[in-house]
Amino acid sequence: MRLPDLEAWAIFASVVEHRSFSGAADAIGLSKATISKAVTRLETHLGQSLFHRTSRRLSLTENGRVLAERAARILGEANAAEEAARDAALAPAGLIRMAAPMTLGLLYLTELIADFIAAHPGIEIDLHLSDTKLDIVAEGFDIAVRVANLPDSSLRARRLGPVTVHIVAAPVYLARHGTPTHPAQLGEHACLAYTNLHGPWRFAGPGGAEVAVRPAGPFRANSGDALLPALRQGLGIAVLPDFIVGDDIAAGTLTPILADWHAPPIALHLMTPPGSLRPARVDLLLDYLTVHLRRLCPVDDGPHDVPNAEFTNSAQ
Repeated sequence: MRLPDLEAWAIFASVVEHRSFSGAADAIGLSKATISKAVTRLETHLGQSLFHRTSRRLSLTENGRVLAERAARILGEANAAEEAARDAALAPAGLIRMAAPMTLGLLYLTELIADFIAAHPGIEIDLHLSDTKLDIVAEGFDIAVRVANLPDSSLRARRLGPVTVHIVAAPVYLARHGTPTHPAQLGEHACLAYTNLHGPWRFAGPGGAEVAVRPAGPFRANSGDALLPALRQGLGIAVLPDFIVGDDIAAGTLTPILADWHAPPIALHLMTPPGSLRPARVDLLLDYLTVHLRRLCPVDDGPHDVPNAEFTNSAQ
């Protein structure tokens, strides 16, 4: 039986990650010619092209796109195995790449990470804050924080607990336009929409009733936090998680409405790429974040690792 060309698979994964043969060569410390030969060798063995090559651009073929995630998994498992062996003899050290939503990251994660690095000076963290949907495997993240209702996939999810979602407006808006008593009435109101959640707003209510409303209004943004100034000024109604609007509700600057209705449930998760092997430093950070981030959630049945995942190319 012919053994798989693991070196070629790993080099292919690196080319995909760095988006060029030159970038992969610099990252790995091999010549561009060696990189090119390895990819060609893999293509010959597979009997299919992995890249479209022109003088100006390198792009994945459809077959290449399908195989890129498997290649990234092979490379990740190999790196994790080597790092686990090293970490067994040494204090955890090295780089952890992490992705998280902008608001949650700024409000809670940055301080937690500072404390973690102070306690583990051998560990470096590269934190990517964005509400943009990311493919954590293709972009090489070790951990991603997600606030979402996650459909099945090959990634692993540690569910930390539920996240409360509020339907809110400023008192001045409600005084001016009236308070909706049924979600269907939201179609008559100005709505401030979070654009990373596509499609209509959906609500469940008394007796199992379900309502879908397509929001329309003067302002929408791909960051929930960006909607707050418009909300406070009374420009509309929004549906946002407690960690964004909780302080305003407590201060009275925003008022929850439609108490008998709720948006689809979402939860706070820690996501990792597929596979059971992780460097010790990643497990250390996962356990640390589990303890501290669970405090943001209402009482739940506790964290657990499950084969689960994310929206296509990730979620908030």
